[in-house]
Amino acid sequence: MSQRDTLVHLFAGGCGGTVGAILTCPLEVVKTRLQSSHITLYMSGVQLSTVNGPSVARMSPPGPLHCLKLILEKEGARSLFRGLGPNLVGVAPSRAIYFAAYSSTKERLNGVFQPDSTQVHMVSAGLAGFTAITATNPIWLIKTRMQLDSRNRGEKPMNAFECLRRVYQTEGLRGFYRGMSASYAGISETVIHFVIYESIKRRILEAKAAQHMDEEEETSKDASDFVGMMLAAATSKTCATSIAYPHEVIRTRLREEGTKYRSFFQTLTTVPKEEGYRALYRGLTTHLVRQIPNTAIMMCTYELVVYMLNG
Repeated sequence: MSQRDTLVHLFAGGCGGTVGAILTCPLEVVKTRLQSSHITLYMSGVQLSTVNGPSVARMSPPGPLHCLKLILEKEGARSLFRGLGPNLVGVAPSRAIYFAAYSSTKERLNGVFQPDSTQVHMVSAGLAGFTAITATNPIWLIKTRMQLDSRNRGEKPMNAFECLRRVYQTEGLRGFYRGMSASYAGISETVIHFVIYESIKRRILEAKAAQHMDEEEETSKDASDFVGMMLAAATSKTCATSIAYPHEVIRTRLREEGTKYRSFFQTLTTVPKEEGYRALYRGLTTHLVRQIPNTAIMMCTYELVVYMLNG
């Protein structure tokens, strides 16, 4: 892969991730609140209680719409974009690193394994995920802390620099890497997603090639191609997310301030023990509602930018 191709994939990946992050930020905030072990319920403007740990099993947590309503009533509409700053700072380099590593690894492995085989896509996606997670985990920790920072309307929200200083003062450098083990476990979701996506994408391209095999001119991409890419991304992400979702809840718990959760497996056993197995899937509906359009937008933007830059 030439240096220009690498830069194209870097830029396209960054654009795709940024557009998706902005459009789906409110759903990200709601999802993170639902995943947390700290759930604050309000009725008629009166704070009832803050539920933590085993007590969650005795009180039904709010659904996505109820949670959204509580956030709007207590904190205002601006709170739905809490953590967007770190998200935008992190999503572009994260996706850029991911797509560049994925494309570069895939090209190298195509010379080792059967080109564009399942093994190539799995290993490429896994290594790309590992690289991006290791490089950007501190940014995502700050984003999660800011999204969980619940303050009444009118109170000054915690900004990224204040959160950064607070983490360093209380937990040191190691604090910035909380939840990284859960993110590594989440690589399985990425692998499943890209294997299914590349398979569907290949079938779409083969089908189009078969339709135009008698034409002498090279076919160009049209609107139907990008719709197909969006559907492929949405389908693959739905399957992958449903299978690997518990790692999302575990990661949020590990990143909470003052959390009692210390490791991936300790959290994996503690949450079901105290709150039931359904707690591992808390926020899944919101996550799917967010991830499907986010992934479709991201992958479509990526494919479109690559196509435009390559002329």
